[in-house]
Amino acid sequence: MPSLTDPQFNGTVIYLAEHTPSGAMGLVVNRPSEMSLATLFDRIDLPPANPEAISVHRAKLRYGPIGDEIVYLGGPVQTDRGFVLHEPVGKWNSTLVLNDVTGLTSSRDILEAAACGRGPDRIFVSLGYAGWGEGQLDQELAANAWLTVPATDTSLIFDIPVDQRFAYAFRLLGIDPLHFSGAAGHA
Repeated sequence: MPSLTDPQFNGTVIYLAEHTPSGAMGLVVNRPSEMSLATLFDRIDLPPANPEAISVHRAKLRYGPIGDEIVYLGGPVQTDRGFVLHEPVGKWNSTLVLNDVTGLTSSRDILEAAACGRGPDRIFVSLGYAGWGEGQLDQELAANAWLTVPATDTSLIFDIPVDQRFAYAFRLLGIDPLHFSGAAGHA
């Protein structure tokens, strides 16, 4: 919500991957870092095996070179750990299946596959995640700190430019964020 002033979350869009009675976790999807995927691959010793073949494959999918992809700041928890939101789900060592086509993987094998051109067609890589303890997110939702949008369409993450994701999330609900008040009223 616009009234949320915490600098970690003000103006963010979070893809909520899991929300259970014991807590919740998600990825901030509109905070790019200064790092490209090529830089990340280099830092973890994963140079692309055949950049030309990967570029041809990604061009067929209408994406740019894999190394040009941006690494995002997924949240303030475990900022040294990578998380990959991806489609299709595939079979990776550590994947949380979110729906029929989308998965969240935290194992290195998905990055190794992406570096060699054998990864998922659509990937969103972040360092860190947003996390809430038992009942914490429920309390924040009850206090109108967050506005929720169904995550049925992942185009917000994979297709919408990063600087437009916040406004796009509001538009999914038919709301213009410029005309939105963070104050809640009670009748």
